[in-house]
Amino acid sequence: MEILFDGTSLDNWTRQDGEAPDWAITDGCMTVGKGNIVSKAAFGDARLHVEFRIPAMPWAKGQDKGNSGVYLQGRYEIQVLDSYGVEEPTHDDCAAIYNLAAPRTNACLPAEEWQSYDIIFRAPRFADGAVTEPARLTLIQNGVVVHNNLILSRCTPGGVSGKEAETGPLLLQDHGNPVSFRNIWLEAL
Repeated sequence: MEILFDGTSLDNWTRQDGEAPDWAITDGCMTVGKGNIVSKAAFGDARLHVEFRIPAMPWAKGQDKGNSGVYLQGRYEIQVLDSYGVEEPTHDDCAAIYNLAAPRTNACLPAEEWQSYDIIFRAPRFADGAVTEPARLTLIQNGVVVHNNLILSRCTPGGVSGKEAETGPLLLQDHGNPVSFRNIWLEAL
């Protein structure tokens, strides 16, 4: 198992542009600063754990309400958003694979409560440089399965690349909201 963030430093991360990250670390968590950050470690098939806390923003609506994202291999965004109370989540609510697949159910907790994503990710398979099997994921949010062996038919927008690959980093998105993260690790499968 590889610890990507243990609450003490950003040594395992860089900004997407290659500069040192300037996200603040307070009380064992990091809070979104300037620019997306990516893990220095790249992975293929993996089990990942990420905890996040969305700020209370009652004045905001939709994509302006605690927005961030967790990008597997820097290419497939799992939306982070305050979607608490949404009865029928869509492809851009919390736990959605952004613009690709809505979660099966809404497992969100209220803003300011710590939430978790436990992810089993199967990287795409290649032969002769072409994808022979797309990536897949199972996502458990706060102990509830919200995606089960979901086929990821394409990359989502805003990541490190729109082209699939065998490995890639974990990317945490700066979308202008002070979302916090803690206890981030991965285990290669």
